[in-house]
Amino acid sequence: MDWNEDHDGHGHMHDSCSHGHPGHSHSHGPRAAHPFMTPFQGQFKNADQAMDVSQQPKRRSHMDDSGSWDIVKATQFGILERCKELVEAGYDVRQPDKENVTLLHWAAINSRSELVKYYISNGAIVDQLGGDLNSTPLHWAIRQGHLPMVIQLMRYGADPSIADGEGYHALHLAILFQHMAIAAYLMAKGQEVEGPDCNGQTPLMLAAQKIIGPEPTNFLIKNNASVSAVDKVNRNTPLHCAVLAGNVDAAHILLEAGASIDAENLNGHTPIDLAHQVHSPLLIHMLNHVKQERIRSNSRCLRFVNRYRVFLQFLLCTAMFGSVGAIVDMNSESWLLKGILLACVIGVINLTSRNFPSPSFQTLLPATSLMASVFWMLVTWFLWFLPDILYSKETTNLKRTDPGFVKATEEEKKMNVLVLAEAGCLDPRVFCTSCMIKKPMRTNHCFHCDACVAKQDHHSIWTNGCIGARNHHYFVLFLLSLVLMGAWMFYGCLTYWSTHCVLHYEEQGLWGVVSALVSCSPWLLGVFFLAFYHTCWSGLILLLQLYQIAFLGLTTAERTTLTLHQRKLRQSVSLRQNPYNLGVVRNLVSFFQMRCCGLFKPAIIDWTQQFPPDRDQRVFGHTDLV
Repeated sequence: MDWNEDHDGHGHMHDSCSHGHPGHSHSHGPRAAHPFMTPFQGQFKNADQAMDVSQQPKRRSHMDDSGSWDIVKATQFGILERCKELVEAGYDVRQPDKENVTLLHWAAINSRSELVKYYISNGAIVDQLGGDLNSTPLHWAIRQGHLPMVIQLMRYGADPSIADGEGYHALHLAILFQHMAIAAYLMAKGQEVEGPDCNGQTPLMLAAQKIIGPEPTNFLIKNNASVSAVDKVNRNTPLHCAVLAGNVDAAHILLEAGASIDAENLNGHTPIDLAHQVHSPLLIHMLNHVKQERIRSNSRCLRFVNRYRVFLQFLLCTAMFGSVGAIVDMNSESWLLKGILLACVIGVINLTSRNFPSPSFQTLLPATSLMASVFWMLVTWFLWFLPDILYSKETTNLKRTDPGFVKATEEEKKMNVLVLAEAGCLDPRVFCTSCMIKKPMRTNHCFHCDACVAKQDHHSIWTNGCIGARNHHYFVLFLLSLVLMGAWMFYGCLTYWSTHCVLHYEEQGLWGVVSALVSCSPWLLGVFFLAFYHTCWSGLILLLQLYQIAFLGLTTAERTTLTLHQRKLRQSVSLRQNPYNLGVVRNLVSFFQMRCCGLFKPAIIDWTQQFPPDRDQRVFGHTDLV
């Protein structure tokens, strides 16, 4: 028997063909008692006899009867000796059963590698079609997600371009059943990501139509699947397919990849027309919003804004802080006037943010507001320039330095997939399906940067970038310079207030002092609170970073992962007991690359190229946990 697929694209076995993992059988005909469960003959006579272990019948192993099994059942359970016995007795390995299923199909679906090797050596046809859906053994293995079996069959010459009874090729099946590792292997072996099935649908169309969610649509787009391809029947694009299925996540990803909203199918319908037909308010809103955004983005002014959006947002934040400070610091007794002016500023900010064309506005806001804050600190106290110059230098180094992105060419990506798949290591701990690369040690995928970062610590909202192996020390110095600048600002503020403001805490009390400070210089008080805020968070993060670097030898991501693992363990394990902790002094020397005229010899390690020696084996060391 074979699978019968429903209209949602999820495959299921027919009721008369139950399958499972190794140790479970694929049995013909109506379901019978499981071979592991042998029924008792008779009943216990009384409770005492029931409790008497010596009187209970002995359980029989399901292997005790294997000598009487037929070859199909022996194949399903992987009984090699019984299968050899029957084949040597004259059974033809190419002979299908009454449901047109060959022994190679049963061996493939149960991932019986030794039997596959034996049957093929005895003349089994590797691309034999069989079952209700007229599938090859390779199709069966793909549907079950058996990557090692797929690799073995293709080594014996299995053709992934053969279509099954529903018109699906091997890559289409891997996408439909969401086996990304198999899909990556097939593409690395030369299967075209744009290859159509017998209905003219590409894998991307099937993913958008039949798999609700962002994957595998995102996976295919990252592997250069075309968002403008059309099928043969209705000339629908992948976006048409996603809208018809109500797949909001897939539609969002396709729109981000540049899918056309105005493309018409055979009936002259655009994706917006189909969204109205399926009565999806969310899709209608999404498509209309993107359409308006694309129309607006064609103007020269908005193209300029998009190109320089970081600088313009920095100017916006700078103007906002400056306007608020200038209004509060006005030489006027009328707070009504100040309130009206502040309301006008807030209205302008709200109007500008609503019409800001880039969706990255919220993402860039912390970084640009920090830069604007520092700018006004510099303007306010430019005479105290030494810490500010240090801050500017470390910020520039931090932003210009590659955090440790792991890069690979297209050929290297394909080779990585082939090597890891054939070594049985196409595992998320080793292989990144988003970047299609072999992950070095201590590497994590950053979804904000959409890249793998070597020795990633975290993604910083204050710098709008990743902190990794190559810029982590710049980040620590950036925090230190920010704390020093804040402390210098505190000193300057206190000095100014002691000279220019009349403060008598004993007479005025706390609220009296605050009122006096506001009256003396509202601008300076605002700058003080701004400096206090940035100094607090940067100081806390600096202490945490120094603790992790010096005493643990770990990054933030590694410490978080190990903490989660500790909660699952019964015995508490110290975070200091890890292979990267070299002691406080050596940790600091290696992190900051300190030499001190040759007194220290820091370890120079390129973490983008560090792979454990056993990564190509099935053994994963403790280093993979972090």
